[in-house]
Amino acid sequence: MNILEMLSLILLGYMLKRIIKSERFFYILRRLVNEVLFALFVFGNVASKDLSYLLKIKIVFLYVFLVIGISLSASFLYSKLFVKDRKWKGALMVLSSYPNTAALGFPIASLFLDDITPAILYSTTNSLIILPIVTFVAAHYSTGGASIRKSFKKALRFPPTVANLLALTLVIAGIRLSDWFINPIKTIGWTNIPLLLVYFGSRISLGKFSVRKLIEVATFRSLIPFVFVYATLHGYPREIFYAILVESSMPPAIAANAILAQYDLKAEEAISVTFVWTLIVIAFFSILAWRW
Repeated sequence: MNILEMLSLILLGYMLKRIIKSERFFYILRRLVNEVLFALFVFGNVASKDLSYLLKIKIVFLYVFLVIGISLSASFLYSKLFVKDRKWKGALMVLSSYPNTAALGFPIASLFLDDITPAILYSTTNSLIILPIVTFVAAHYSTGGASIRKSFKKALRFPPTVANLLALTLVIAGIRLSDWFINPIKTIGWTNIPLLLVYFGSRISLGKFSVRKLIEVATFRSLIPFVFVYATLHGYPREIFYAILVESSMPPAIAANAILAQYDLKAEEAISVTFVWTLIVIAFFSILAWRW
């Protein structure tokens, strides 16, 4: 899926919202995308890997951990010191640590690289790690100060998190599922991406847009990772440098906003900020690719 196709699906969702007045349609769409297709997407893509795959990606694998750690810890510290709204604290941490590495990251990486395999490795590895983390954060901050144990239980009620943990367990245990079983799951699961973009478009409203929230999300999700990767990887082979630079600097994932909606964490504000920052990131990397 290229950038133009992605924007077209977002626009389609925005138009459907103006045509279809019943909110029940979009509620069903969210449940289908969040709890069924997203779970199949995660399970199919993770369970199709093997342990040797996880061990061979070396520096890409390392930088996934580093970027998640930096973004999550920096946004947590900032939120603890400067953010009073508990729900926005949780939303900011989710948005800061969950990048759009596939639907947006792959097309942008292709502006710099003929072979985006390292970008795919980054995205897949990121998906293995980040979903349980952000689901737990969202569940914890939506409970109004519930215990870690209760927040963990609430996170496990989200089907994609269970699918991710189950698939990862199979990979670590060395259990390889047959292609006749896993391929249909992957095929159905991939329909999650276009439908998720349509749902995202249906939620866009700039009525609750906040410049301050945009700056906060932009800083922890894109600017800090960009500077970190540029400073530490500049001079590495082009395919490694640009793959990690692009993927680590992407705006929040569309799925991150869906998770916030699932847990009632400032979803409208998050979606408006994500939409604006996505357009800015697309423009920035397009200019960067043209000049470099």
